[in-house]
Amino acid sequence: MPIRLRPDLAALPPYAPGTMPPVAINLAGNEVRAELPDSVLKAIGDAATRSGRYPDPTASALVARLAERLDVATRNVVVGCGSVTLCHQAVQATCAAGEEVLFPWVSFEAYPVIARIVGATPRPVPLAEDWSPDLPALLAAIGPATRVVFLCAPNNPTGARPGADALRDFLAAVPPSVLVIIDEAYREFAVGPDVPDGVALARELWRQGRDNVAVLRTFSKAHGLAGLRLGYLVGAETVTAALGRVQVPFGASTVAQAAALASLDAEDEVVDRCRTIVRERDRVRRLLVDAGYQVPPSHGNFLWLPIGARSARFAAHCRDHGIAVRAFGADGVRMTIGTTAENDAFVAAARTYGEQPVGTAGRTSRRDQHGDVG
Repeated sequence: MPIRLRPDLAALPPYAPGTMPPVAINLAGNEVRAELPDSVLKAIGDAATRSGRYPDPTASALVARLAERLDVATRNVVVGCGSVTLCHQAVQATCAAGEEVLFPWVSFEAYPVIARIVGATPRPVPLAEDWSPDLPALLAAIGPATRVVFLCAPNNPTGARPGADALRDFLAAVPPSVLVIIDEAYREFAVGPDVPDGVALARELWRQGRDNVAVLRTFSKAHGLAGLRLGYLVGAETVTAALGRVQVPFGASTVAQAAALASLDAEDEVVDRCRTIVRERDRVRRLLVDAGYQVPPSHGNFLWLPIGARSARFAAHCRDHGIAVRAFGADGVRMTIGTTAENDAFVAAARTYGEQPVGTAGRTSRRDQHGDVG
C-alpha cells in the first residue's frame, strides 16, 4: 500500500521560478549580475572552512548589525533562509485552515503557493490601472477571515510602488488584527522623493501600540547573494517570537551569515552597484519606449512590458534570439536588467518582434489575476 499523502496535495500549484533554458542570456530571474566585492568573496571562502560546524542558529552577529542599522531592537529582527522562507513562516504562524491571505495580483508568485501549502485561502486583488498595488481595493477586500496581507513594494513583476503617504494611510486603516507584510526585496532600486521606508513606518505604528506591520528584506537582490539564500524580517516582538516558534533550526548557513556581514561592510560598493543598475534600467526603458513599447516606470532591477496575450509569443521570440525573459500569463513580460551588452541584445530582439511593436494591453486579462494562482 502506498503512503498516504495530504488529499489536497495534488491540487497545490508548485512555485514556478524563472526557468533557465539553454540560452546565452538569462534575463528571467531578477538576479544581480555584478561581481561581488573582494571582501565578500574572502568572507565566503573563510566561512567555508568552518562548514563542518553548525551555524549560529539565531545569526546573532548579523541580527545585531541589522538591528543597529535599522534602529530597532534585536528582538525585532529574524533572519532566515531567504525571504520566501520567512513568508512561509509568517503565514504558518498566523493562518489556520481556511483563513485568508490577501495580496495584489499580479505579484510575487510565491504568495498564493505559500498560502495553499499551509491550508490558507489565497485572495488575489487586481492591481490598479498603472500596475501598482491598488491600496483602496486591498483595504476593501479585507474581511473577517483575513489574517495576512502581503504588499510587494516595489511590486514584482511590474516595478510600480505606492508613495509613502499612501502607504502610511493604508497601514493606519488596516484592522489591528490583520498582519501586513511589506516585501521590500527591491527597495534599493527605488528612486524618487516619496520612496516609502517600511521599517520606519512600522516603527511609527509600534510606538502607537500597533504590532501588525512587518517588513521583509533580502540579501538576494542588491547584495547579489541570491545563491546563498538569506533574508530577514523586521517586526514587533509578538510577530518575531511567533516566527521563532515555527522556524526550522539552522536555516541560515555559516557562509550566508558571513557573506551578509561582509556585504553590509561593503555598503559603498553595494550602493554604486544599485546606481549602475538604475541608470541602465532607465536607459533600456527609454530605448524600448523609442521602439514603440509602453513601459511603465520601474523601481526594481527589471522592466515590465504589459503586452497582454502576446506575452508567451514574445518570450518565445526572445528565446529564439538566445534570451530568456519571464512571461506572466496574459498580462506581460518581465525582463531583468543585465549587462549593457545583454540589455542591448534584448532591445534588438524586441525591435524585431512582429511587424509593429506592441504597447499596453487592455485589462481584459483580469482572469489571470486569479487563474494563474489556481
